[in-house]
Amino acid sequence: MTRTRHRLRWPVAALAAAAAALGSMTAATPAAAADTSTTAGITSVPLPPALEAIRAAEATKIYGSPEERPLDQRKTGLISLGDSEISGEGVGNYDPATNTSSNQCHRSPDTAIHRTGIPADLTFNVACSGAYSGNIRIGGTKQYADELVQSDSLAVKARNTRIKMIVLVAGANDDLQFGPVMTDCVTRWILSQGACEPKYAPGWQARVDGLRPKVEATIGDLRTVMRDAGYADDAYKLVVMGYPSPIGPDFSDNPDFPGKLPGGCAGYDSDAKWGRNHAVPAFEKGMRAAARNTGAVYLDNSRLFHGHEVCMEDAWARGLYLDLGDHFPWDENTARQSFHPNYRGHGAFASCLTQLYGSGLREASCADVNSTGRPTLFPLAWDDAYRPLRNAATGNCLDLNASASANGTAVLGWDCHGGRNQGWWYDSARGTLHTELTQDRCLDVPGAAYEPGKALIVWNCSGATNQKFVRDGATVRPAAATGLCLTQGAARQAIRLRACDGSANQRFA
Repeated sequence: MTRTRHRLRWPVAALAAAAAALGSMTAATPAAAADTSTTAGITSVPLPPALEAIRAAEATKIYGSPEERPLDQRKTGLISLGDSEISGEGVGNYDPATNTSSNQCHRSPDTAIHRTGIPADLTFNVACSGAYSGNIRIGGTKQYADELVQSDSLAVKARNTRIKMIVLVAGANDDLQFGPVMTDCVTRWILSQGACEPKYAPGWQARVDGLRPKVEATIGDLRTVMRDAGYADDAYKLVVMGYPSPIGPDFSDNPDFPGKLPGGCAGYDSDAKWGRNHAVPAFEKGMRAAARNTGAVYLDNSRLFHGHEVCMEDAWARGLYLDLGDHFPWDENTARQSFHPNYRGHGAFASCLTQLYGSGLREASCADVNSTGRPTLFPLAWDDAYRPLRNAATGNCLDLNASASANGTAVLGWDCHGGRNQGWWYDSARGTLHTELTQDRCLDVPGAAYEPGKALIVWNCSGATNQKFVRDGATVRPAAATGLCLTQGAARQAIRLRACDGSANQRFA
């Protein structure tokens, strides 16, 4: 995601391209008996001669002979396309062919597509660090001389295997330029130049609006590639996976917080807050709209790393990493491995994709809601899950003081304004009430002191009893003390526990 895009147009021998096309093929969990396919009798459109030579070479490697086989006689496959978020940038353990001076796609065998529990014979990762939509689309440009345009890689794989799922993670390197923005924000902090939010926030939505049609066109091209390869649209899953927020402002709650620079969470607190609360959510909404408009399945991962951001406990993203060996003196690629999913992050992606594959959902969200280290899939998009809780007596909304989300932040009733610090999601399966600011902070009775007058706070979600509540009509009650209700005594006052009495001050809707 942080790579500068390359537009090399050097000629390439078919043998070199074939080697690149074959290089990221990995054996996966053996598949069960072949599924019945709605495309069994459909003939694929012939490939151009150079691409056909690559396909034949790959078929020979897989099957021992070059011919294109009927769908029901092929091995099954999964494939990921896109940019550094899914290629493996930041994981390390890169495929040597993609970690050279002439090819820095930085693919890793430890990426998500190779680690799902979805039954498949082969898994392919053709994503490349720095890719933008033009490196993926039909007729697009190559990033490196020994690489194929990613849609051409898909065309080859779709004819040699029976693709069950395509995962696309793209958009960050188009108008958004997420990587250079992150690099600039870190640089400004290191050089004490001031926060980057004032520089980027005013035009951020315009960037999102600009990238959305490019993502939509990319999805459309992948559909065309699959149709030309003989697939009906319902013969495979095309999943558009959103980007998680890699850094947040609550790192000081980590009991082992080593400091910003040693921990790799370099940057201004206000920028971390803006990124989590505004930049990533706006990006997520654009990605969701692109998936909806094209009929793709959408996986919202915007909250997946909440509680596992850089400098937090059990981080799922790599912090600031300066690659001075290959990029000295400093250039725009020095920090390119920073703020990307690490090994555990790709494991979280893999878990979410596995849960999504068998769900039948068209939209879903994934998060670790109680700090278990195991992501859970939810049959909703986070945009639709959160809503305000308005007090019937005061008209105030349940509010996190000063839009903070650190452990111990007071919960108030405050003038309703639609901000994210007034959005709440009640997880009815677990009985927890989460703030929209972060999936990692829950409404909490401090010290489990169930007594009249006790003020409520938010705290790191743990699933503990003092974070469990029941909704009884319009009242909200601690599950361990249902005779007490959340109460707002007067406007702009703290939310406290009081004996339930049926008053309007205890009704939130």
